[in-house]
Amino acid sequence: GGLLLALAYAVFSGWGVPAQRTIWMLATVGLLRLSGRQWPWPVVWLLACAVVVAVDPWALTQAGFWLSFVAVGVLFASGRGAAPVTGDSMAHGAVARVLALLREQWVVTVALTPLTLLLFGQVSVVALVANALAIPWVTLVVTPLAMAGVALGPLWQAAEWSIGALAAYLQLLAQLPFATWSVAQAPLWAGVAGVTGGLLLVLRLPWSLRLAGIPLLLPVLLWQSPRPPEGQFDLLAADIGQGNAVLVRTARHALLYDTGPRFSRDSDAGHRVLVPLLRALGAQLDTVVLSHRDSDHVGGAQAVLAMQPQAVLLSSIEPNHELQAVRAARRCVAGQSWRWDGVDFLLLHPQPEDYAGAAKPNVLSCVLRITSQAGGAGLPARTALLAGDIEQRQEARLVATGAPLRSDLLLVPHHGSKTSSSAEFLDAVAPRIALVQAGYRNRFGHPAAEPVARYAARSIQLVESPRCGAATWRSWQSESVVCQRSEGLRYWHHVLP
Repeated sequence: GGLLLALAYAVFSGWGVPAQRTIWMLATVGLLRLSGRQWPWPVVWLLACAVVVAVDPWALTQAGFWLSFVAVGVLFASGRGAAPVTGDSMAHGAVARVLALLREQWVVTVALTPLTLLLFGQVSVVALVANALAIPWVTLVVTPLAMAGVALGPLWQAAEWSIGALAAYLQLLAQLPFATWSVAQAPLWAGVAGVTGGLLLVLRLPWSLRLAGIPLLLPVLLWQSPRPPEGQFDLLAADIGQGNAVLVRTARHALLYDTGPRFSRDSDAGHRVLVPLLRALGAQLDTVVLSHRDSDHVGGAQAVLAMQPQAVLLSSIEPNHELQAVRAARRCVAGQSWRWDGVDFLLLHPQPEDYAGAAKPNVLSCVLRITSQAGGAGLPARTALLAGDIEQRQEARLVATGAPLRSDLLLVPHHGSKTSSSAEFLDAVAPRIALVQAGYRNRFGHPAAEPVARYAARSIQLVESPRCGAATWRSWQSESVVCQRSEGLRYWHHVLP
């Protein structure tokens, strides 16, 4: 009866993946009970996991699968059932049940915090307070009203009001300055150790054993992403489709060059790629450089700037651009330079006069040159050139004025369009590696055949983001680019020819 009721509710609610997973779990446990078998809880738990994975192998790639099964396993292992009712009064029994529910929520919160940090790079500090009201409110108020509305329409209005009240409460909690806590995303081994530590803390064991879980929590709580050595930098060209977004890190500083495209009114590369990336790396940006105002370069800027309130904005966007209301931008001009941790940054373009009546935003693209220090053991200085969307006329002027263009790595101008990557410019830069950030089968045909041929004629290794994914280049290991599509290849990934 319980399984049939759950099945009816799951179908009624839309047969979503979480609901399906619950049905398979209940069916597995129910069949065991009906068969009269009394298996230990770890075996029942693992069998339910196996059935869900057999029905839906893709569940293993979903955070919800791991969170739900680990939560159930923690409740099993901690022996937290309903609190025994000692006393005859209904009030006493109700209080005991409420305390039991709060205790279970506390146990699950503590045990799942390391796993949540591993999966998302952040954890909600107010989750316990939020769930304490949200779970019973949705269960006892919202859901009954919504289902009863099928028979009596005005009840749907009451359900809407109840949802609105809950949303206001949750929004109030979300606006607290300490509502979430973010850390750099730790590797898998640290996450496993952290979940084990959280489990030890909540098990009914002697406190001497429980406290042994605290050291196991430290790797995931204190993990720091490896940074470049002093005098060196690394460069990560994010996989954001048609646009530019390059993260540059030194030993203690970070810069983001462009923020990728806006995909729709409610979706952009900032929210979908860059904010999670920066959170996973634990990166605090010192500077955001927006090369020019084209939407495939500034589309994710609002999300990034909201996440990084301390970052200085350097750009060629006009004074009345909407981003100026978010963060006042300093104008990028050729000759501006600074040094971070022994790494030199130099702007080569645009010139001050370019701002007077520029017909196209591409003309104003900020061109940034980054140079590492020569290191020990004969390690030479290495240079990367981020060229934005400059076209052949701007390339020719940089060559003619003797700008220091020679670089080991080049971010291909204008995503490899026909109007850029002139032969004279490539001869002056003479890169060994060229990165193209372009969308797969993009409507512009980037990179175009003509510039690709010019790169090939000069034996320049051309690395394209549709084939490489996120590309990482390190100044102290400058011989090659690390491609995420190769490093993190999964069996379901399509490998482009």
